Amino acid sequence: MLTAGAAALLAALGLVSPPVAGAAPASGPDAFTETAQQQIAALQAVKAGRTAAESKLDSKLLVAEKGVAKQLDALQSGAAVSAAGTVLVDVRASKVSPDLLAGLTKAGAGIRAVSDRYASVRAEVPLDKIGEIAARADVKRVEQADQAMTARELATPATTPGKTGTKTETKQQKADRIAGELQKAISAKAQRSAAAAAPLVSEGDRAHNADIARQQFGVTGVGVKACALSDGVDSLAGSQAKGELPPDVDVIAGQEGEGDEGTAMLEIIHDLAPRAALGFASAFNSDASFADNIRKLRFESHCDVIVDDVIYFKESPFQDWIIAQAVNDVTADGALYFSSAGNEGNVASGTAGHWEGDFVDSGKAIGKFAGTAHNFAGAAGNQIYEPISNASSAGVPVTLHWSDPLGASANDYDLYLLNSAGAVVSFSQNVQDGTQDPYEILQTPTFGGTGLRLAIVKFSGQNRYLSLSALRGRFSDSADGLKAYNTPGVTVGHSATRDAFSVAAAPAAGAFGRPLEPGDPANPAGPYPGSFSGATKAERFTSDGPRRVFYEANGTPITPGNVSSTGGEVRNKPEITAADGVQTSVTGFSPFFGTSAAAPHAAAIAALVLSGNPGLPPAEVREALINTAVDIEKPGPDNFTGAGVLLADKVLAYTGASPQPLAVAKQPTVTPADGGSALDPGDTAKVTLPVTNDGDGTAVSTSVVLTSPTPGVTVAPRAKSYGTISPGQTGVNDFTITVPASQQLGVPVVLNARVTFAGAHSPTTQTFSLPVGTPSPVAQDFAYSGAPVAIPDNSPVGASVTIPVTGVGRASKVTFSVDGTSCSTDPTSTTVGLSHSYVGDLVGTLTAPSGAKATVFQRNGGSGKNLCQVVFADNAATAFSTVTSANAPFTGSYRPANALGGLTAAAADGTWTFSVVDAAPSDAGTIRSVALHINGFVQPPAAGAPSNVRGVTNNGPVHPL
Repeated sequence: MLTAGAAALLAALGLVSPPVAGAAPASGPDAFTETAQQQIAALQAVKAGRTAAESKLDSKLLVAEKGVAKQLDALQSGAAVSAAGTVLVDVRASKVSPDLLAGLTKAGAGIRAVSDRYASVRAEVPLDKIGEIAARADVKRVEQADQAMTARELATPATTPGKTGTKTETKQQKADRIAGELQKAISAKAQRSAAAAAPLVSEGDRAHNADIARQQFGVTGVGVKACALSDGVDSLAGSQAKGELPPDVDVIAGQEGEGDEGTAMLEIIHDLAPRAALGFASAFNSDASFADNIRKLRFESHCDVIVDDVIYFKESPFQDWIIAQAVNDVTADGALYFSSAGNEGNVASGTAGHWEGDFVDSGKAIGKFAGTAHNFAGAAGNQIYEPISNASSAGVPVTLHWSDPLGASANDYDLYLLNSAGAVVSFSQNVQDGTQDPYEILQTPTFGGTGLRLAIVKFSGQNRYLSLSALRGRFSDSADGLKAYNTPGVTVGHSATRDAFSVAAAPAAGAFGRPLEPGDPANPAGPYPGSFSGATKAERFTSDGPRRVFYEANGTPITPGNVSSTGGEVRNKPEITAADGVQTSVTGFSPFFGTSAAAPHAAAIAALVLSGNPGLPPAEVREALINTAVDIEKPGPDNFTGAGVLLADKVLAYTGASPQPLAVAKQPTVTPADGGSALDPGDTAKVTLPVTNDGDGTAVSTSVVLTSPTPGVTVAPRAKSYGTISPGQTGVNDFTITVPASQQLGVPVVLNARVTFAGAHSPTTQTFSLPVGTPSPVAQDFAYSGAPVAIPDNSPVGASVTIPVTGVGRASKVTFSVDGTSCSTDPTSTTVGLSHSYVGDLVGTLTAPSGAKATVFQRNGGSGKNLCQVVFADNAATAFSTVTSANAPFTGSYRPANALGGLTAAAADGTWTFSVVDAAPSDAGTIRSVALHINGFVQPPAAGAPSNVRGVTNNGPVHPL
């Protein structure tokens, strides 16, 4: 029913009764129907009648809240309102404070992602509370959540995992599938010989000559860390069990994501650069979280090469927004960044759905308030519509950007989608009055339509350069005489930053499996088992450039006073082309098509370059990739394949790559001179220090300088020669250390080992902590004694409990247990230590009083329910990462995700915190009973005291093994 406010607005326009589409004549190319005029006028009434707080709201949310869309024939509000009456929003604030988060929670919001750096909170909010949230002084804007998509192209959608016919795979079905695949891989691994365990290899390895390059130049990725961002790594454990990925992939805790495109991308990187270290973080929690994770991969995980395959719809074509700014930050720090150019088509192949150019006033006034429609025909006539192809009209996001600076647009443009009868179907008409972004977005109906067309209306302000994109749609001439206008340049966002590589796609093997639209030409096939050449053809869906940019990231105009088609900076994007249509072991990603597959191939080749040329400046890597690319399509660089397709052997030859040694000190063994089992204060001991060459080349003239920053500790000799160490071999030498008698019990001796050798990776430095004192065999138990704490569903806020520890001093060993008196798989049980209906959603973290953290479990266990009487210990035989739902309820002893020994560097006394974050939707649980078990050090008996006095143990419900 129409709300009072909406009714008043419509009454003022004489629109109390809904307009009827059939009452108006069909629209011409240069006119709106009477129905459209009335609908737009009604929508503009909402815009004109907004309050100050409502001006902060996304226009679709405001119209949905007021109920106006229900009164206008054919119109969809565009707001995604759940059955529970909630909407997913991005709250853009002046600052993320505890008060803001508490206020959102009080309003019934579920927190989904938080970015302090970008002052952004993604939350699931009741629709009737959005006005209350917008009215807060610390809230700048409440937007419908910015959506994203990867650059994967589905060749056979019906066989995609997550789909069974037309039904989406449920969370439980996915968990069962992944658990079954993992168990099958583990069983197969136990039964087969090493010779029979050959993994699948991407055809791109052959097509890019990467296989030949590794053999010819002897480089494998050693010394380089390559990291990916995508949707998720659901099947990571399965790929590791199959031998498709190494066991030590560095996934940022809580950023595992949902889906498996990340797993497939990592497999591609590993195929081409098999000894590069790997890392991952999700790009799908929110746009601000994506930007945060780009920075984390570089500045916390120390990734050298980063690749993603994601575009957020709000990313501006004309200025580097927060995601692009994060890319700028990491490339300025020396990282190489690769991103998919996108699958939005190109003008050369006739697959585009993009137009950009200067606003042209059609002279057609719109509505009863203000506004004139844009004329797409320009000097060639007058056409106020851009027609969308019927065959590519289903669920298409359509974005409109214009050449104002981000956060400072005073020129107000609106976007409307109409059907063939001339009725408005969808819209986006946000307010731009000086502090907002120059951006509008709508989506075509889920099942598409016939004769859909777009109209751009300048509500107020100056003429600007426009960018209109139907992402994965196509602009095509309509049956009723509308001409489609397409221009190059659909590649937008962070892939178009100056120093990122935007990567186009060309098939490595078989052709893409379906026509993009009925009647399209055949898709090209790749050269496999041959390699790419000048005859290679790009995928018909790969996005084109170039990208015109008007502002620096901080909003400074590049050409002050000229933000038209003759202004700004033109960036030649994409730069390079790489393989897609390749096999991986990941279900649903064989073949893997799209620039999503191309980008990791290019990133892996860059990892080989860095492996064979450590320290090579990014500018020289760029020069090598572009100058050696094989020209394809029309002669010379073009706007949809760049310089051409990469061949790894040519790039490595250009850079002079060679196998590099990487000599690294490993964990030493300590033998006290007095024959004791532990290093004690006053001891002299032999330290046996191994050095292993983890590199591709031979380490010659290898030597070690061993020093200690611990006061009073001496090391003799200070340096020793290790001579020549072949790849994969280990050299060993002995040193002698003396520990002062004044060394405090439990305070470790720190050794710094600096390894030098002839090679670009030299020197390497490792730090080791040698415990001082005899570890106590007795563990002291400290249990959480508070009330049960609920774990919020799908929220980064999580739940925490604290455990006070006293009387231990320094710890020699830490174990952690989730207790309980009676174990079951009942998720409502009150007798288990941690109840949860889907343990695979959870990330558990233990934080010491020093602030040191260790991840205890990390999205393991699938749909298994409850942890009960389980001990996490570094010496446990089985890693918790290997469990499946069949092991539930999870009991027994397991190795944690991170070693708990890393929490013993400082005194154990103080407050410890155990935190649990539920990182996926639809399940819930509670922390009830957890405990720490800490071993200290044996204290020497006091003078005159008997030597057989035993320590006292505070018994807890669970004892570590």
